Amino acid sequence: MSDDGQPVHRAAQVAEPGAAVRVVPVRERPAGVGEVRVDVTATGICGADIGAVRDPDPATGFPVTPGHEVAGVIAELGPGVRGWQVGERVAVGWFGGSCGHCPACRTGDVVHCPERKVPGLAYPGGWSSTLTVPAATLARIPDGLSPEEAAPFGCAGVTTFNALRHSGAGPGDLVAVFGIGGLGHLAVQFASAMGFETVAIGRGEEKRALAGELGARHYVDTDRRQPGAELARLGGAKLILSTASSSGPLAELVDGLAPHGRLTVVGFDGKPLQLPLGKLVSAARSVTGHLTGSPVDTEQAMRFAVAHGVRPRVQAVPLEEARQALDTQQDGKARFRMVLLPGA
Repeated sequence: MSDDGQPVHRAAQVAEPGAAVRVVPVRERPAGVGEVRVDVTATGICGADIGAVRDPDPATGFPVTPGHEVAGVIAELGPGVRGWQVGERVAVGWFGGSCGHCPACRTGDVVHCPERKVPGLAYPGGWSSTLTVPAATLARIPDGLSPEEAAPFGCAGVTTFNALRHSGAGPGDLVAVFGIGGLGHLAVQFASAMGFETVAIGRGEEKRALAGELGARHYVDTDRRQPGAELARLGGAKLILSTASSSGPLAELVDGLAPHGRLTVVGFDGKPLQLPLGKLVSAARSVTGHLTGSPVDTEQAMRFAVAHGVRPRVQAVPLEEARQALDTQQDGKARFRMVLLPGA
């Protein structure tokens, strides 16, 4: 407790442009109308958090508290909140609120609201021991998932789950996952559990055994083979889910799509896609992007994971090690998702 009797909370923040992440004391923000306050038990690090840390001119100003993969326990209900109870285990993900009145919101497509909010960008995020959010952002964590396992479902989990289940691919179809990292290692598990003939595409023979452990029936080593050509040899993929943060290989990957196949991109580096349109037109192929999911989608992803044994592989460290954990994630050395523990 502080001198004035208030609980002492901590947050990993960036105080000014170019500054390093530091853990500092913070005051909790009481839940307002329609809001809840959550005591954070685990909070993941996403690749997008690197951008939040580096942003020299954040929309809400400094300090910046990143984080949009949160697992915690409801500590306080604001006025007007119904259907939730103090003590419930909840997750908060990339979707951090919407306007409620635009065409997207009115049709239930809240994640594409033009005024959508993202924790860590629109307001202080989950790299903290306390988080106050709109009640509409909450997803219930099912029994069977620890906080460390549940946190990544707020972004990596729901993104890959939704991209696969809404792809049009059916059980038995050939589905490939490009990249076996924080997103890809979950995508391979989901794809296998959904009944797809799953192909994992990675770099290096040392990942072949891992791909098999995750449920892949085939593995393509990009150091040895062109993945698009190899998928074509297997008969062509109904779906290729690209989770790697590189757009360079995508033009060749399209060669591995079956007629009417789809390349869905969830990981990217921001560089333009150089793709001859003839590759799409000649076989009625398509390229699409996919962005996260709603809290209901997150709940469904977690329940599916519990039922089918899908789990993120995480490295959990105390919140005080946020700076080092971010470096590990940025250097591509995380296996496979870094998770911060405010209570450790």
